[in-house]
Amino acid sequence: MKFLPILALASVPATAAFGINRPVTSRPTASTLGMSSNDDAARSPNPAIKIAAAGMSLLKPLFKAEAVVQAKVLGAAGGVDPAAVAGELAAAKKANKVLIYTYGLSPFSTEALAMLDASGYEYSKIELGLEWFLLGGEGSETRMALSKEVESGATSLPKIFIGGECVGGCSELAALVESGDLDEKMKNARVQKKRP
Repeated sequence: MKFLPILALASVPATAAFGINRPVTSRPTASTLGMSSNDDAARSPNPAIKIAAAGMSLLKPLFKAEAVVQAKVLGAAGGVDPAAVAGELAAAKKANKVLIYTYGLSPFSTEALAMLDASGYEYSKIELGLEWFLLGGEGSETRMALSKEVESGATSLPKIFIGGECVGGCSELAALVESGDLDEKMKNARVQKKRP
């Protein structure tokens, strides 16, 4: 599944491919994700993405080692202060009842965004970059800070926070959707529904 973002880069202009903070101009919809447009089907996670997200845990040690090196090299080269990045993360968690950190080309991030959109609840999104291998110093340090928010130490994105607590990534969000616990978490965090 990690090859999909690389293939997607071929269709992106070079200036857009390496722009970390480019605006997001479109949102995935149920129809573009191959899901039915009725509410019940749109709330169900894509089974293929769900299985792939769960399977990514097998590569966690490799991704963790890569993320540490990337953050040290790029963070140092960019003069990024890890303590400042951790402070920004803490502030973002406090300021947003629901917050998701994503990669722009990640199918797992796209699926998590689709599930959040289908839930109807308000949320905020921070895109670190197009993919992990395109992150600069600050994005790499943020990725490391995010890995400390989960017990497993996973460096993958997305990372989803509800009420300041990291609930995990795509597969954990899918489990909350399937069990019906997402609504309860959102209500406990006093998250508002989006206005039509």
